Amino acid sequence: MDLNFSFLSKYWPMFVRGAGTTLILSFFTGLIGLIIGVLLALLRLGKFKPLSFLSAAYTEFIRGTPLMVQIFFIFYALPQMGFKIPNITGLGFDFPRFASGILAMGLNSGAYVGEIVRAGIQAVDKGQTEAARSLGMTGWQTMRRVVLPQAFKNILPALGNEFVTVIKESSIVMTIGITELMFNTSQVYSSSFRYFESLIVCALVYFVMTFTTSRLLGVMERRMKRSA
Repeated sequence: MDLNFSFLSKYWPMFVRGAGTTLILSFFTGLIGLIIGVLLALLRLGKFKPLSFLSAAYTEFIRGTPLMVQIFFIFYALPQMGFKIPNITGLGFDFPRFASGILAMGLNSGAYVGEIVRAGIQAVDKGQTEAARSLGMTGWQTMRRVVLPQAFKNILPALGNEFVTVIKESSIVMTIGITELMFNTSQVYSSSFRYFESLIVCALVYFVMTFTTSRLLGVMERRMKRSA
């Protein structure tokens, strides 16, 4: 096979823009997923049974249905029910598509992060909680100042793996027309007819993003362990 990467001289900006969109999409997805995950974990471990049941039901439902179905539901089905995301002009991109992709992926990631956080909280020695309560801390103060900081140190590797997974799974939002890396790659090979080479470049860009993210999270993890 005669490999020819000369098309990159013309199309490399599309890979760069696609990678940038992928990172932005992944960042906001990870942020939303973390917020939802912490909330789900706290509700799941709470003493109020109805909210604990709803948290468990949400987690099982989201984890038990395909991400693509969830994306299609938010982007196509919700507008038919009257829930429309307003289009903000002047941003340079299709805001409803972008917001739908972030929301769907954030809701999906939150279900997985919730289980990670819950496991981290349960792994903290109960003696820490008892000591905090004996000092007069309330339940919320104990959770915020004692339990959650220790839990996050323990679950940082798992959270890092989840974020790396989000970067890779972000390619699925091309199905609703978001111009992330995989979408732009499809545009490149449709125009240049260099399918094999285009996908090689795409794979390498994904690898650079995930490898760099893993290394940065590894550095953060080591620093947190030294400060413990």
